[in-house]
Amino acid sequence: MNILSQNTAFGGMQGVFSHQSEATGTEMTFAVFVPPQAITEKRPVLWYLSGLTCTHVNVMEKGEYRRMAAELGLIIVCPDTSPRGNDVPDELTNWKMGKGAGMYLNATEKPWAEHYQMYSYITEELPALIAEQFRADMSRQGIFGHSMGGHGAMTIALKNPDRFKSCSAFAPIVNPLTADWTQDAFEKYLGPDRAKWREYDACALVEDGARFPEFLIDQGKADSFLETGLAPWKFEEAVKDTDIGLTLRMHERYDHSYYFISTFMEDHLKWHAERLG
Repeated sequence: MNILSQNTAFGGMQGVFSHQSEATGTEMTFAVFVPPQAITEKRPVLWYLSGLTCTHVNVMEKGEYRRMAAELGLIIVCPDTSPRGNDVPDELTNWKMGKGAGMYLNATEKPWAEHYQMYSYITEELPALIAEQFRADMSRQGIFGHSMGGHGAMTIALKNPDRFKSCSAFAPIVNPLTADWTQDAFEKYLGPDRAKWREYDACALVEDGARFPEFLIDQGKADSFLETGLAPWKFEEAVKDTDIGLTLRMHERYDHSYYFISTFMEDHLKWHAERLG
């Protein structure tokens, strides 16, 4: 693991690191905020997955999480959204596909399958590195994210309920099978058989029997992607007759930006801290 930067913030440390990933076959960059409590004891880990076109930088610079994370004693891990590098396939004119749009899945189709293994990277490789390099209590993990990252957080939680104790999302893509900005990428990454897409779709996973105790979702009513890309009411419908708890909060005037995310970031951190202990 290479240290790219380290800065003191609220008594803790905000770091940016890189390492050579076996899952993606590329160098991957990620950010970690370590609270001051981790100087002497292991602390819970909260994963933040970013949205389309983003890297670790967006939430690190705009998310405003450090003060409350330091107060609550949470380690915040912010991975990248896709593999990077000159040899990594991409579609330069399509922001919904390729670099910055890994969709938190394991691609099976050429040429994407060689590097786009983000599900394995997030659920296996990076957690092992975090456990090795930081004073992290891996028995207390939560996960949250924004947009594509909200999709990633919810599907990963539903598929790994024994690992994660909490899950929340800002404006998540809850139903990629029907969302207008994911179907093209899913077909290229996973092939035309839509049955294979279901393991990376929160609504479909619930319909197919996956379970997680509860979710918190915040959504802005002024979000320009609300109707055709997000539609959180579809997830509300999916969990209606299950024992899955859902708190869905719809907010007047808020859009899809980090102004929205930063406004409700502290709510999410406190919500996770209550469940992580």
